[in-house]
Amino acid sequence: MERGAGARLLLGLLLWAAGCAPAGGLSGYTSVIEVTNGGPWGDWAWPEMCPEGSFATGFSIKVEPPQGAAGDDTALNGLRLHCARGAAEPLTHAVESGSGRWGEPQWCPGGGVLVAFSLRVETPRTPGDNTAANNVRFRCSDGAELEGPGLGWGAFGEWSAPCPKGACGLQTKIERPRGLRDDTALNDARVFCCRS
Repeated sequence: MERGAGARLLLGLLLWAAGCAPAGGLSGYTSVIEVTNGGPWGDWAWPEMCPEGSFATGFSIKVEPPQGAAGDDTALNGLRLHCARGAAEPLTHAVESGSGRWGEPQWCPGGGVLVAFSLRVETPRTPGDNTAANNVRFRCSDGAELEGPGLGWGAFGEWSAPCPKGACGLQTKIERPRGLRDDTALNDARVFCCRS
């Protein structure tokens, strides 16, 4: 079974059992790209898709700054894709994994679209303050690479496989707040590829 096929099959079965599709629909995607170094904690949220006929042309991230020696660091907390129908059309929709304050969007130059991504992830530390994902970078259709203003803990893993035409959706794995225990927030991400 190809990588990610199991997740798509499970998602399809859940949609069939529920007799419905999520807002934005999942019918237009052709594949799901993933990275191999995502963090182990949390649960996968529902996928969010760009409107039909549009692709992600930029992204922004939500990052908690370092909390100091006595604090609990979580680093990367959210990821947002910015969708448009073409270079001449302004921003039409944002796809996000959370809400709150966001950084300034970074855009593919010359009307390009996002096609691949890589996560900076800190490996689990026992004992210690775990952060999981700390930053993200995207590759554009023209080869330009955009790196978020995240934190420097951990290392970037390998690039995901590329989307043939462009990215059009997002699913994130988030650990919910655990009270007085160690929190990590965003751990992993999947990106959906669309045909048009």
